[in-house]
Amino acid sequence: MAKIPALTDANLEIDGRVATLTFNRDDVRNALTGTRLIDDIVDLAQWLNNDNGVSCLILTGGGRAFCSGGNIKEMRDGTGTFGGTPAQIAEKYRRTIQRMSLAMHSLEIPVIAAVNGPAIGAGFDLACMCDLRLGCEHTLFGETFINLGIIPGDGGAWFLQRLVGYQRAAELTFSGRLVKPEEALRLGLLLEILEADQLLGKAKSLAQSFAAKAPQALRMTKRLLKSAQRLELGDFLDLCSSYQASCHHTRDYRRAVEGFLSRSNVEFQGD
Repeated sequence: MAKIPALTDANLEIDGRVATLTFNRDDVRNALTGTRLIDDIVDLAQWLNNDNGVSCLILTGGGRAFCSGGNIKEMRDGTGTFGGTPAQIAEKYRRTIQRMSLAMHSLEIPVIAAVNGPAIGAGFDLACMCDLRLGCEHTLFGETFINLGIIPGDGGAWFLQRLVGYQRAAELTFSGRLVKPEEALRLGLLLEILEADQLLGKAKSLAQSFAAKAPQALRMTKRLLKSAQRLELGDFLDLCSSYQASCHHTRDYRRAVEGFLSRSNVEFQGD
């Protein structure tokens, strides 16, 4: 396993092939701007893509919130990401929060958001960048940029409509309203609602079930799901053929087939 990146504002726990990243800035409700959380997420994503020792990632918030998005005081004061000329602010967005969006989208392993509290603005978009979202009674979503006279500068309008469709994404984005967990479940934003004290346990159980699969096939499957969003069917099927041919030449494939035929448990090795 390659050296784990040093993180500043988040805690990383690795249990077998599952990593859990807990945002650790409850003082600002885990805001992404004005903290090092963006850098922590980007650095971790790059490490996970370059190291095959982890097969699933969980994101969750420490304290009261999952993630409150942008720091409103910095917006008011015109500091940090929000200070400078229009050209300077645009460049800051590209160098900060948009790096996170690209890093999350390019992650090669499944990502589960255990949404322990409010996920607002860019925090909501971060949850939408994950493959699955689990919530609890404290979960609250809001695509609230319009309420501050701004737009989802992190790409939220791209991610949200892929989850709930254009019409519902438009309504949520144009209104800036808050969504409670029961509605989030109906809209498909949440996979499941748990009791707060069971949320992380369920996320870890689900992550372990994913991580128990053949590591190479799991990563290829994640790539296929992402590619299916942008490729025509013919091109997508060509990609499936190439990935499938690679899988047929792995030792894990032989282990899986032999285990199925002998009705025995299989421990995949990632080779």
